[in-house]
Formats: sequence, structure tokens, C-alpha cells
Amino acid sequence: MQKPSENSAMPEHVIIASDLAAGYADNEIWRDANFAIGHGEFVGVLGPNGAGKTTLFRMLLGLAKPKRGSLSILGKPPSRGNPCIGYVPQRHQVDSETGVEAVELVRFGLIGNRWGVGWPGEGRAEATAALHAVGADDLAHRPLGALSGGELQRIFLAEALAGKPDLLLLDEPLANLDMRRETEALQLISGVVRSRGITALLTAHNINPLLPVLDRVIYIANGHVTIGKPSEILTSDSLTRLYGIPIEVVRDSRGRIAIIGTEDPEHHHEHH
Repeated sequence: MQKPSENSAMPEHVIIASDLAAGYADNEIWRDANFAIGHGEFVGVLGPNGAGKTTLFRMLLGLAKPKRGSLSILGKPPSRGNPCIGYVPQRHQVDSETGVEAVELVRFGLIGNRWGVGWPGEGRAEATAALHAVGADDLAHRPLGALSGGELQRIFLAEALAGKPDLLLLDEPLANLDMRRETEALQLISGVVRSRGITALLTAHNINPLLPVLDRVIYIANGHVTIGKPSEILTSDSLTRLYGIPIEVVRDSRGRIAIIGTEDPEHHHEHH
């Protein structure tokens, strides 16, 4: 756990969940979630497809209400458009004909919610700084429609960072990347999170690249949520309790793990 901010007005924890349950009407997705995330923590949100990882993000973004229990962000209930949160969605729809420059997207992300269209040039310095932070200076004046998937990912990360958020939510940022680009993306994200002291939650399917950089893991499966250090959660005993069926966590000589026994083959097969 990172040390709390020296600012005495800042709540000790960025996120607190107490007896939290997620679901709609008669459908309960998961329940009994109790955790607190501190300032500067880098946390992986893991679990099989359909377990409810994205639902947690929707609740933090104020897009879904808790079914039961309470959830707070910096001492306040979640709310839509919370400027304290930077969000990078999993999929970005960008038309190949889009001529909007990258710096303008980042700038609009910064000022669009606060002052409407803003004055010409307003927010440009912050947008340029955010692009620099993600190593995308050379992309600033490129049209979005001409960028690759990896380049777009940097631009949307810059957009999320431009408002200097306290909390960064990244939904499957490593999806559909080959091994080299996966490593590059993770180094970029980890570097930004650590250098700025941002609290970050990242959903992922492939656990192994994350093991060296995560502080803790929130693992969601079988309607339950558990949290702890990767070495505590990613064990045969821990996951067997969580899933309610025998699970085996196997490690190879390089420390990579495979989770065997789940019904979600994507979750434990390497795509490299």
C-alpha cells in the first residue's frame, strides 16, 4: 500500500467498497466485495469473461448503481463525468476518414465537458503535455483516421491523462496486441502511473505481463470478489475457494502462470 497523500484534506483511500454487490433486478453478478484502494496503487482487475470486471468500472464511472452496499471515490459517491477519473475504454471507433488531429481530440477531452467548445487554443498546452507524457509528440498533428491501433491507444491514454486525474481506469488496454507491443504498452502505462502517483485499475485477460508491475489484484469469479497481492490471490488454494471448484495454478521456470480448471479457456492460455 502506498503512503497516503501528504495533503491532509485528501481522503486516505481513493476507492472504498463496503459489502458491495453488482447486478440488475433479480440478476446478481457478484456480491460481498470489501476493499480499499490507496493513493498510487496499481491494481489489476482479473477474472474470466462475464465475471463482472467491466461492471465494476461502470459503477466507478457512475454508469451503474450498486445493487447493495456502498462505493466511494475520494470520499464521495460515484458520479457521471467525475473529473477525478480518467477512463480509457477497450474499443475506440475511429472512422478512417476522420481528419481530426490527435491534439484536438485530447484538447476536446479536456475542455469539452467543462466549458463547452471552449476558446480557440484553450487547453492546447495541457493536451500537448499529455501527448508528451505518453511519448506521442510526433502524433500531435496526425489525423486520427491515419493512426494505427497502438498509436490510437496512446492518444486515448493521453486524453484520459490530460485532466490530471487521481484515478485511471483502463479497460483491457493490452487486448489484441502482440507480445512486443503488449510489453511496450504496459511499460508506458506503468511508467505514467508511477511517475504521476496516479491510482490505476486495469482489467486484463492475460495475467502474466502484469505480474511484475501490479501492487494488488482484484479477482472476480463465481459471483465473488477477492483482493490481495498477486502472490496471495494467484494460488491454487485461493482460486479454488473463489471458484468453488478445483483450480490449479501452474508456474513455469520463468515464473509465468497458467490457471487450469476454469471453463474460460482464454483466461489461462497464453496468446503468445
